[in-house]
Amino acid sequence: KSHEELLLPSTPCRAKTNVMFLKTHKTASSTVLNVMFRFAERYNLTVALPADQLFHLGYPNTFKAHFVEEFEVIGQNYNIMCNHLRFNPSEVQKVMAANTFYFSILRNPIPLLESSYVYYKNSVPAFRLSKDVNEYLESPLRYYHQMEYKQNIYARNIMWFDFGYDNNAEDDKKYVQAVLKEIEQNFHLILIAEYFDESMILLKHTLCWDLDDVAYFKLNSRSQDTVQTLTPESEERIKAWCSLDWKLYLHFNQSFWRRIEETIGLKLLEEEVNRLRTRQKELMEICLSEQEAVGRSHIKNKALLPFQSGAANILGYNLNQDLDNRTLRTCQRMVMPELQYMSYLYAVQHPHKKRKQSGFPLLWTGFQEK
Repeated sequence: KSHEELLLPSTPCRAKTNVMFLKTHKTASSTVLNVMFRFAERYNLTVALPADQLFHLGYPNTFKAHFVEEFEVIGQNYNIMCNHLRFNPSEVQKVMAANTFYFSILRNPIPLLESSYVYYKNSVPAFRLSKDVNEYLESPLRYYHQMEYKQNIYARNIMWFDFGYDNNAEDDKKYVQAVLKEIEQNFHLILIAEYFDESMILLKHTLCWDLDDVAYFKLNSRSQDTVQTLTPESEERIKAWCSLDWKLYLHFNQSFWRRIEETIGLKLLEEEVNRLRTRQKELMEICLSEQEAVGRSHIKNKALLPFQSGAANILGYNLNQDLDNRTLRTCQRMVMPELQYMSYLYAVQHPHKKRKQSGFPLLWTGFQEK
């Protein structure tokens, strides 16, 4: 036998079903969450959902196991965990099995900060006080006050904070190296939002999932007219103001490409990304009446309206009419905004609990299988 043949695995791998995704803010993580929820439904997996009326796992408080619904009963037998939480490995390990796969996603802090600014404009004191993102960045400390740090987390090093670290820490070389090392020990894979399709292919390979498991429609994105243009000075200022996030991003952007070269190789990566994009186009033609996301005022079925925040116009989708039941359900799942999807899974998984009061004009029962 040739050398190549001996390296081929004789048995195809089995899909990993114990997976923890640390959902970071404004990093395309809502799209990843949808991928996770659909996978959970496909394999009938148990999801660690927020307890009671909460829509996140205790965020921005550091995560504790009791933030998960029925943790006392279910214990360590959850398969999937992917709602917003502030990472705390010892408590997450109480909820997730020992063989759990941990991953997260990062985004370039420059577009990230602009996105945060627009999305959290009304709720973050540092953003509220400034007229636009460039004015904020000219002198952040004029608007950003240490004592309001809980309300201002989105205004500085938000990814660092989501991973459980102090987003106002001194940018000290030794400290940063120690944190990066710890993240590498806690997470098996860190994806990069700028290379989302490549990230999905790497995830698919690593977890042994199918193409359709990682096919997606972009969720929770906003209309172009709500994007603020950063000046070149502002871009440089973000690197200094969010230097912890900047170093985090640079480090894991490098390890991302290294991982691809070691596991898939760039040639196969390109082929697979093209397959994914082709499949995506097919699904869009099957599912969507317009071939793209539409603004909030154009979403016909209000049950599919995404949560709106700040000055952002969060886009959603309209489904084709006359889809057969099975196709309709597949398409509904792909476009279902995260709060609706979470409330739906909660109702299915915890039928005896009071429904999540999401304030949406909809009856969840409409989504459930008849």
